Amino acid sequence: MEMLEGIGRRRTVKQGELIYRAGQRDFAMAVVVSGEIEVIAMRDGVEQILASGGPRDFAGDIAMLNGTAALATARGKAQESEILEVPAAVLRRALSELPGLGRPLVDAFIMRRERLRRDREFAGLRVLAVRDSQDGHLIHDFLDKNHIPHRLIIFESPDGAALAERLHLGSHQLPALIDVTGIPLRRPSLREVAQVAGLLRRLEREDEEEVLCDLVIVGAGPAGLAAAVNAASEVLRTVVLESYAPGGQAASSSLIENFFGFPTGISGGDLTHRAQLQAFRFGARFSTPNQALSLSLTDGEYRACIQVESCPAPIRAKCVIIATGAAYRRIEAERRADFEGRGVYYAATAMEGALCRGATVVIAGAGNSAGQAAMFLSECAAKVILVVRGTDLAKSMSSYLSRRVETKENIEILFQTEIRKMRGGRTLEEIDLENTATGEWRTVQTPAVFSMIGAKPCTEWLPPEIERDDRGFIKTGPAVTQSSAWEKSERRRGALETSQPGVFAAGDCRSGSVKRCAAAVGEGGMAVENVHDALGTYA
Repeated sequence: MEMLEGIGRRRTVKQGELIYRAGQRDFAMAVVVSGEIEVIAMRDGVEQILASGGPRDFAGDIAMLNGTAALATARGKAQESEILEVPAAVLRRALSELPGLGRPLVDAFIMRRERLRRDREFAGLRVLAVRDSQDGHLIHDFLDKNHIPHRLIIFESPDGAALAERLHLGSHQLPALIDVTGIPLRRPSLREVAQVAGLLRRLEREDEEEVLCDLVIVGAGPAGLAAAVNAASEVLRTVVLESYAPGGQAASSSLIENFFGFPTGISGGDLTHRAQLQAFRFGARFSTPNQALSLSLTDGEYRACIQVESCPAPIRAKCVIIATGAAYRRIEAERRADFEGRGVYYAATAMEGALCRGATVVIAGAGNSAGQAAMFLSECAAKVILVVRGTDLAKSMSSYLSRRVETKENIEILFQTEIRKMRGGRTLEEIDLENTATGEWRTVQTPAVFSMIGAKPCTEWLPPEIERDDRGFIKTGPAVTQSSAWEKSERRRGALETSQPGVFAAGDCRSGSVKRCAAAVGEGGMAVENVHDALGTYA
């Protein structure tokens, strides 16, 4: 209370007076000094009381850390209450600067979000979609991976039919996103969904023609998030661009068991979400979804210029860390494109697991991601078929994981096998497999195929000055010693520096990187050390 008194201001609120409103961004935390306040949500015009609190209780949410929209409304409950308001920007700074303040508040914020995710009565954002709609699944997936509490409501269900009738929505207007105030947005783009959720924030101020920063990090997978935490905590002005959702491929892992410090494992989504909150707490600025379109290099202090999708002002930075990762390759099977999001998936999280409970599912791949997905889905699916092009799991999968996969009763491994055809109506129903050694074909009835076969680096947007290997991965360190830019440079090249001074690469997009989450985290931290060397800001 003493620490908060020094950074907040007292305010008196009457009964029913609003402290902050659902949908509001950059709202202040409210600590009750005297009286009582309550937090409410509206569900189809009916008030739902989420919590109430008296002296020394506080109203606040993760949204104050990451700048997203408030999910509920806070107001005075007693005839008169005195509260201490701490603005969101001031609170974020205090969490990193005042010892002892961060843990109880951030832990409370995380627990409150988890409670809301479990609360079946909490409406929050709602996605109304026709059953097996690709667009509806995409919005659901986008909100889920960005950790925005929401509900997916199927149009054909009784609840969906009642909601559609109340909001005058026909199937041709779906999917629709219903915001926390009950207003529907018909057939929204992901950019519009991000704006409603408060994810997409302007990087430039109204009077700025360009955005200046010390460091731009392109990509918010494990490497990018680790770099953001290290850079922002060391007072570098840091901007993070992410084209879809933080976490990268790691966020799709249901359980990472070999990550340092988590003896019982942790889901990739939880790990990377906590890392993002940590970066927010230290002041890193995120923009999601925001695609980097081009990178150009000039002379001067802010030599890197990045054009981004939603920002008319260019971002000029002293240094850049490229951490765009790699994307799973598409299965070369007949009609695969017809079932994207309706039977063909690239992540195995609880959301996908619920779609195939009690069924036979197929996973294509032989790496750790495929093994983790097989173990996770084997707990809810009747059977898991692991389709492997090679002859041995040990070459590409950790030994502890391959042993578990091989001994799990309801996992069948098909070596030297590929998926050739997919069939179904609106959704996937069956696939044809071919054994490439014998030529034998087999048909499998399945509602879900999970593709985890190899990876292609997300580096197409980079200029030719950033040298890459024959597979498109970015060269760094000794591999770029002979580049013309370094032959002219008087400074020693960093281990993760590219063929252009001041531009670094970390994680899966880097040539020679170890494709593991822990390795990517290490590279992110190491890249920031290289940035300090380049900037001459080593403490």
